[in-house]
Amino acid sequence: ATTAAPLAMTKHKKSVFVMIFIAIILISATWKQQAAFFETLDTNQLLDQLYNVPLLDAVNDIMRDTSSSWNNPIEQPRNALQKRKMTKATSDVNTQASSSSSSKPLNIVLFYADDWRFDTLGAAGNPVVKTPVLDQLAKDGMLFRENCVTTSVCWISRATLHTGMYLARHKFETLGKGRKVNGTNRRWETPTNETIYALLKHHAGYHVGHAGKLGLWLDIDNHKNMDFFVNEDGWHYSERKGKMWHITEKNTHDAMTFLRGRPRHKPFFLNVGYFATHAVDGNPAQYLPQSSSMKMYGNGTVIPIPVTGTEEAWNKMPYFFGQNNEGRTRWRWRFDEPTKHQTMMKNYYRMATEVDTSVGTLMKELERQGVLNDTLLIFTTDNGNFHAEHGLADKWYPHQESIKVPLIIKDPRMDPEFVGTINDDFTLNIDLAPTILKAAGIE
Repeated sequence: ATTAAPLAMTKHKKSVFVMIFIAIILISATWKQQAAFFETLDTNQLLDQLYNVPLLDAVNDIMRDTSSSWNNPIEQPRNALQKRKMTKATSDVNTQASSSSSSKPLNIVLFYADDWRFDTLGAAGNPVVKTPVLDQLAKDGMLFRENCVTTSVCWISRATLHTGMYLARHKFETLGKGRKVNGTNRRWETPTNETIYALLKHHAGYHVGHAGKLGLWLDIDNHKNMDFFVNEDGWHYSERKGKMWHITEKNTHDAMTFLRGRPRHKPFFLNVGYFATHAVDGNPAQYLPQSSSMKMYGNGTVIPIPVTGTEEAWNKMPYFFGQNNEGRTRWRWRFDEPTKHQTMMKNYYRMATEVDTSVGTLMKELERQGVLNDTLLIFTTDNGNFHAEHGLADKWYPHQESIKVPLIIKDPRMDPEFVGTINDDFTLNIDLAPTILKAAGIE
């Protein structure tokens, strides 16, 4: 049996240096200088060298490597990956699935949170945050500890999720506008019939839904390529038809509506795009959890100040990190006083726990419908988040706190040998789209 869990490819390591190099250019250069840089950069040739291979191909090699054995449940399966040849000649994953899973197409649910960094999980070693559902999901599947985004910007990560492309190829560099060429905003440049939504619906016959934050601020033929579409973005509390909603509550409700209203004769794909744990920009409170969550993380809970959350660490940052830097500005919004730091982080953790509860609610519905064991479950996020490290808040920069995000995958086809393991191979968010499509039988 195989699993849809992604495992790293050797050539991804090259992309680290490419990303850091480009990030330095973006941070230190003017927009005109950036434009000139990308005009001269042969990105197609560069990215072809990096070679994006569907993650399931790598997993097939892992599963076929009978020479490896691990007695320790958290030992990382490295040997097969080290032997992996970078070639598209791999066996069809569908022929290697277990008999219980191969009899019908695999359903896919993606739990896609926001501004949620790699260690905001009990399973990742965080001693404070309470995420019992996701922790159990890691025990039932596989946790990837070295999973990163290629570009730590919300809409760029989401465009990468939808297309399986690097920024240099999908070119969606500005929210709602894309790139500007000769004074004209090009908006969305990837053909809308090539997104994962369109491919799953029109090529694999899936019932396709999106509930929550799309994060693009434009239409990618949503209603043509999705059977169910609800976009919620930018708020924590809002009144809808006489009812006051919290956004995580609304995300859960909409996802439940999709699951209960779907046709039973078709496989389905659902992206639950949680807005949490994103702050409400411009609101002094920043994080507004549900009132029922306020009893958690009380006065007896103390959030540790990061080792690099000091003025000394800030003063060691490069010269172009001035006091007007957006990351520094948001640090003043959230973390410039110890008491404020405690308040902000407790509310951030409360919202994370709310998402954890939502995931559990939706998994219970899948179980009630009798399809949980026929469903590939993925939990990940669009980018990380500074919690005062380096004197910063939010994301954008190529530090671990910003680019490293959680990834948990539970695949009903997974060999028991790999259930509950932790993988420390390097994976990227660009791997999500080909993994999802391969799980649906799309080559």
